[in-house]
Amino acid sequence: MDLSSINPLVLLASIMVASTPILLAALGEMVTEKSGVLNLGVEGMMITGAVCGFVIAVETGSPLLGFVGAALGGAVLSLLFGLLTQYLLSNQVASGLALTLFGLGLSALLGQKYIGIKAPPTTDFDVPLLADIPVLGPILFRHDMMVYFSIALVALVWAVLKFTRAGLILRAVGENHDAAHALGYKVVRIRMAAIAFGGALAGLGGAYISLIRVPQWTEGMTAGAGWIALAIVVFASWRPWRVLLGAYLFGGVTVLQLNLQAAGVNIPVVYLSMLPYLVTILVLVIMSAKRGRAALGAPAALGRIFHASG
Repeated sequence: MDLSSINPLVLLASIMVASTPILLAALGEMVTEKSGVLNLGVEGMMITGAVCGFVIAVETGSPLLGFVGAALGGAVLSLLFGLLTQYLLSNQVASGLALTLFGLGLSALLGQKYIGIKAPPTTDFDVPLLADIPVLGPILFRHDMMVYFSIALVALVWAVLKFTRAGLILRAVGENHDAAHALGYKVVRIRMAAIAFGGALAGLGGAYISLIRVPQWTEGMTAGAGWIALAIVVFASWRPWRVLLGAYLFGGVTVLQLNLQAAGVNIPVVYLSMLPYLVTILVLVIMSAKRGRAALGAPAALGRIFHASG
């Protein structure tokens, strides 16, 4: 065991990279749930975004177009979920699980020809002046643009939810859709927009894995990141800055575990592989109880079916 082989600066910088896909997916799911919709299909949307982004980036040679395609792919898949739950009034939990299975199958089909191919390279963006600061510079200011975009998006979502009329309406729909409908707000349209936003961010998170973190396509490469994102939303109490903290904490655990294994510390990887699924089961149990939702500060109408004539 040689812990001296672990570079703390590289370790901390790696945490930001490892956390970005989970942060994007969790932030999108938080907005979706703020509208009163529980979408368990985050994993399916992430893996769809991963393959769509990878295929488009490889074919065009542009990672930027790959990210755009990933966002569109995730949004389109999420709108399928929206159609089932908001217009056909299907069960949200069952539809979300089906969405994940569909996304995993679709991504495997689309990515068959791209296994083993490398993604077009992306370059890091060194923030002028700040990147040269000792210690903090290499940790915080020498990353790709998606890292900075994800953090800026947290601030933007927080500001919109807290200070704007659109954010107030979204939260109102999530708390009491009947009252919002009585006031004349289009509940289904608002929820569909939130669902599409969540799908787009999940797609971006998936593309970050296939284009930057692991710049190649591998079937099932999201490896439970969507389930982790779902758990983070609950434990963050549906607050953007806590979502950021939760994503970075989990990213830190993942990176630290890999570094400890490289240093010779024997930590069975199977235990960490089990964790996302155990946490998700716990989250679902808590969410199934009204007292549990209330104690955590969940939107009051989360998971409830809305019918205008009801």
